[in-house]
Parts: sequence; C-alpha cells; structure tokens
Amino acid sequence: MAPHVCPWWLGYLLSCPLRKLFDNPEQTLQPYVAEGMTVLDAGCAMGFYTLEMAKLVGTNGKVIAVDVQEKMIKSLIKRAAKAGMNSRIEARICDFDSLRIDDLNGSVDFAGMFNVVHEVENQEKLLKEIYSALKPGGIAFIIEPSGHVNRTEFNNSVCLAVEKAGFVKQDSSPDLKRSFTAILRKDSDTNS
Repeated sequence: MAPHVCPWWLGYLLSCPLRKLFDNPEQTLQPYVAEGMTVLDAGCAMGFYTLEMAKLVGTNGKVIAVDVQEKMIKSLIKRAAKAGMNSRIEARICDFDSLRIDDLNGSVDFAGMFNVVHEVENQEKLLKEIYSALKPGGIAFIIEPSGHVNRTEFNNSVCLAVEKAGFVKQDSSPDLKRSFTAILRKDSDTNS
C-alpha cells in the first residue's frame, strides 16, 4: 500500500453515522448535487459522501465511486445495497497512479475529492483526470482535513488545480469545521 493511504479498517470509523453530527454530507453537497446528475466520488472509501450523493442524484442520476482499496469498495457496495441505492452507484477500483476514468471524459457534472488529495502521490495527475472527466462548467469540490493538511499544503494543491489542471477557483467555498475547502469549476468555454 502507498504510504499516505488511509488504512481500510479506518473506513468503518469514517463511515460511522455519528460522524454526521459534525460533518453533515447532505448540507455540504446539496448546493452542488442535484437530481439527474452524473457525479464522481474520487477516493470514496466506504461511502460516507457517496451514499448522500446517490440520494441527491435520484433514480435518474449516477454516482461513480472510485477507490484504490478493494475492501473499501466491497464495504461501499454492501452499504449501498442495504440503503437500496446500489442501482445508482457504480463502484470501481482504481490504481495508485490513475483513477482509470478515461471513459468518463466530458460526462461528469460534479466531482468530489473528500479527504483524499493529500493521500495522492501525483496530485497534478489526479486533478487533470478529474478535470477531463468533467463537463464544461462542471464543479469539483475539494475537502481536506486540517488535522492532516496545513494551509500551505492545501493552497499548493489548489494552485496545482488552477495552474496545471486548468480549473477556475470559485470565490467562495463552504466553511466546514476542521477542514479546508475549495470549489473549482471547469471553464464552460473549454473543449477538453
């Protein structure tokens, strides 16, 4: 396993319903995810945000959930089935060096990178893959835990997204406790 990747067993703690007392995925996602959208959850773990996105996209939408750890994906699939949302979620295992989402180019409305960018060795490649997957005008949302990432590291990731991947940083981002956040947009005038 790569040195920065969260251990799979910690996924149980991260998907615990009590987490919603201080990290409410519905409130966080509702302004960005809507009925009928195609959304991507990069680094989905056991689906804390994935399941909420599946509720928000409804029966006509789709969530593509990607993680490098097979045990995380298997747990997500079980949780989705228990919640009756397995038909809305497409779970995929990726590689350490690629999300393996080339088939999604230009088809995603919203992409979430929740508490995962700091775990990725090649952040520039990750951000470029997300950018390519998004439709013109699509939104990417980065959340990073302030306990693992300092402000400078977070700002460096956002700079990579803008300067190397091509994103436009939005002026305002949600204020979440114990987290740094950024809303990024793929320019609607782009052809890539």
